[in-house]
Amino acid sequence: MQTAHSLDVLRTNVSKLRSGGARIGLVPTMGALHEGHLTLVRRALEECDAVVASIFVNPTQFGPNEDLDAYPRQLAQDAAMLESEGCALLWAPEASEMYPDGFVTNIAVTGVSEGLCGADRPGHFDGVATVVNKLFNQVLPDMAFFGEKDFQQLAVIRSMARDLNLSLPHVHSIIGVPTVREADGLAMSSRNRYLSKANRQAAAILPRAMKSAIAAIEAGSDVASCLTQLEGALIEAGFDSVDYAVLADATSLKALERLGGKPARLLVAARIGGTRLIDNMAVSS
Repeated sequence: MQTAHSLDVLRTNVSKLRSGGARIGLVPTMGALHEGHLTLVRRALEECDAVVASIFVNPTQFGPNEDLDAYPRQLAQDAAMLESEGCALLWAPEASEMYPDGFVTNIAVTGVSEGLCGADRPGHFDGVATVVNKLFNQVLPDMAFFGEKDFQQLAVIRSMARDLNLSLPHVHSIIGVPTVREADGLAMSSRNRYLSKANRQAAAILPRAMKSAIAAIEAGSDVASCLTQLEGALIEAGFDSVDYAVLADATSLKALERLGGKPARLLVAARIGGTRLIDNMAVSS
């Protein structure tokens, strides 16, 4: 596996891959890799000939009171994990390489970026859209792979690709990969490491409570009541607060009061012990 820290080196290595006729898959990450990220690499290798992974802790998607400085950084360990999975090229730029002096451009994707995490983290999805657009332009992958755990992020990226007529990758080659979960059902996340032992045990109620709410909604129960019960179950289990628990259209992310025959998603964000956990699951109409 080759590692690039500058754009010139990245483009030289991507050109070498492409000159051999390789179909390139991109796996963007912020590092602190776990099994969920490695699953993205494996899926990319199923669809493509060569995988380019990026590791970049993007400062523009962190708010002033968020954990940019505390975000785990373990480049050597992450690189070894990627190489063991067969990744061909690692793109690991410094912030100054991604955002050189005089950088003034911002991409804002309205609609799907509003509400949910967008309400609690103003500007977050602008940072996501801008850096992902840059990654697409830098690597020019044939396909890109993202985890469905960050479902709103995936919706933002797909909307950006559609609206800006991106061709590499176009919207249909931006692939959402199902959430990878721990044995007790908790969605894998780099932030899980922040949980104390007691909070980690309590956090396992989140996917269970979500599944119970989904079963009730699919059986015809009142959506608002099901969401209220879900929030209550989390607080009773030890969560400090629930930012949102929403049944939403799976494409527009607009809140739904009832199922209407289209794909829907239950999305939840809740805080425990200072750690904010997010999760989402499909709901059958």
